Amino acid sequence: MHRKDMEITMKYAFFDAKPYDKPSFDAFGDKAGIKFKYFEAKLDTDTVNLAKGCDGVCIFVNDTANAEVIDALHELGIKAIALRCAGFNNVDIRHADGKLAVFRVPAYSPYAVAEHALAMLLTLVRRTHKAYIRTRDFNFSLNGLTGFDLHGRTVGVIGTGRIGRVFIDICRGFGMKVLAYDKFPAKDADFRYTDLDTLLRTSDIVSLHCPLTDDTYHILDEAGFGKMKKGAYVINTSRGALIDSEALLEAIKSRHIGGACLDVYEEESDIFFEDRSGHIVDDDTLARLIFMPNVLITSHQAFLTEDALEAIAETTVSNITEFHRDGHCQNEVKAKVLTL
Repeated sequence: MHRKDMEITMKYAFFDAKPYDKPSFDAFGDKAGIKFKYFEAKLDTDTVNLAKGCDGVCIFVNDTANAEVIDALHELGIKAIALRCAGFNNVDIRHADGKLAVFRVPAYSPYAVAEHALAMLLTLVRRTHKAYIRTRDFNFSLNGLTGFDLHGRTVGVIGTGRIGRVFIDICRGFGMKVLAYDKFPAKDADFRYTDLDTLLRTSDIVSLHCPLTDDTYHILDEAGFGKMKKGAYVINTSRGALIDSEALLEAIKSRHIGGACLDVYEEESDIFFEDRSGHIVDDDTLARLIFMPNVLITSHQAFLTEDALEAIAETTVSNITEFHRDGHCQNEVKAKVLTL
């Protein structure tokens, strides 16, 4: 059923819109009678009034829904914030309580993120990005391209939700040993849990797959990196602020950390998702990390597969439809979840 065949019953302001978002959201929105009004601007105190006349807003990881924005949305008559992502650290959930509903996409394609994490690790370990550049210049020298086998190495996985467990399965396929840490261990786990200090001390590779909370903020800081094995690698495809970026830079400069694969960065909000090639980057820490030969940075693209984009749109539209029909949503985030 297309929009011309169905009455539009809801209108949502869609912030931080990208070309790859629109096809899936339009397709699922048409069927559900939802009109998405797309804005390239991110949601913040300066852009919040763009949502005037809408029933809700649809936002992503770098939009800001703090107390001031939430109050402004409430005054505009906005009923809901539809997150098109799993994380909700950019929303003041406690302040939203009683003012407007907040719902998210708890799972879209854990395979997309887990596979990207492993792809980054393989790229950095085997220097395939450097080999690609060399051979395009007809330089077929192998000097400086020596890597190491993943088989037999120990990978420490912090966070064993859907993505973490898919990543564990992939690593096992490579013949890797797995250690895991999670504040809430899975009861049906067929892998070994340990405490965080043991994981950091014994892992050759540490991969982060946990949400950003007060407990996990800078879970890898100066002390954390100091506990890791000399030459260990770190992967972060979750949230940037899980890692203290300055501490990581120092650990790499001191040759204590052997390499880092980062799809996220704690100060990414004004940089990632945009073409900054013609601009001077003011973030000295990011600039220095990018130029480190043993650091690989991608711009928060781990989720970016056709499968994931379709799943995100489908779940977001389903959340909106369920909320406006029933007054609640199974994927709603309430203040009480922050204490779980």
